[in-house]
Order: sequence, then structure tokens, then C-alpha cells
Amino acid sequence: MTVIREAREEDTPQIVDLIGLLDHAVDASGVARRMKFLADQGIPQLVATEGDVVIGLCGLHVMVALHRERAVGRVTILVVREDMRGSGIGRRLLQAAEQELRNRGCGLVEITSNQRLEDAHLFYEHWGYERTSFRFMKRLEGL
Repeated sequence: MTVIREAREEDTPQIVDLIGLLDHAVDASGVARRMKFLADQGIPQLVATEGDVVIGLCGLHVMVALHRERAVGRVTILVVREDMRGSGIGRRLLQAAEQELRNRGCGLVEITSNQRLEDAHLFYEHWGYERTSFRFMKRLEGL
């Protein structure tokens, strides 16, 4: 039976593996540190589990923007283990994320997705998300 719950420190190695599926190179200590920081801010990260196995991850963030009346929730990462894709896990994580962000007073949910992940774009559009803007990024050196 699949359970959606808040991520725990002991989930970190499996979370690192899931993040790696999206070609992000991260280490367990950094992930654990960031997860704790977000939890201390009252922003849980969600996982889907079957028993002790983490099969999906949904990262959350809450942002206050001057031009928005209510806070903006952001899904920062959504990934499901490859052998579990198509089984409804992503949908369940997304629904749980929307509820969590709604509970935190967010009036809008944003999701960013790498341009190459076309299946993910179709998934988000299927669940009511629309493309509204471009995201630009610049790496800051020396930090």
C-alpha cells in the first residue's frame, strides 16, 4: 500500500537516488541539511512510500511575492521511481502538495520543469497546470 507522508531524515539516501533520476548530482548530507532547513520553516517535503521503500518525492517551497495577494506555492521537484511511473503515484503526490500548499495559505502553485522532460509537461497540463512564463537562470560564481 502506498503512503504519502512527510520526508524523514532516514529517507535521505533513497531521496538522493530519486533526485539522481533527474540528473541532479547531490549528496546525502546536503539533502538532509536542506530538508531540515525547510522543515524548520514549516515546509515539509513529501514522499510516497511502500513499506520502507521511498518510491516518489515532491519538494515544496512557499514564497511571498510583492505582486501576488497570497503566497505562492512551488513544487520544486516531482519524481517517481521509473518502475512505478504510470501507477498514479505522481498524481497522488501532486494532490498532496496542492493540499499542503493550500493549508499554508498559497493562492497559486507553480511548477518548474526541465525543457527536455516533455512527458512531465504533458502530465502537468493533464492535471490543470498551464504554461504561463519562461524561467531564466544564471549561476552566480564565487558563492
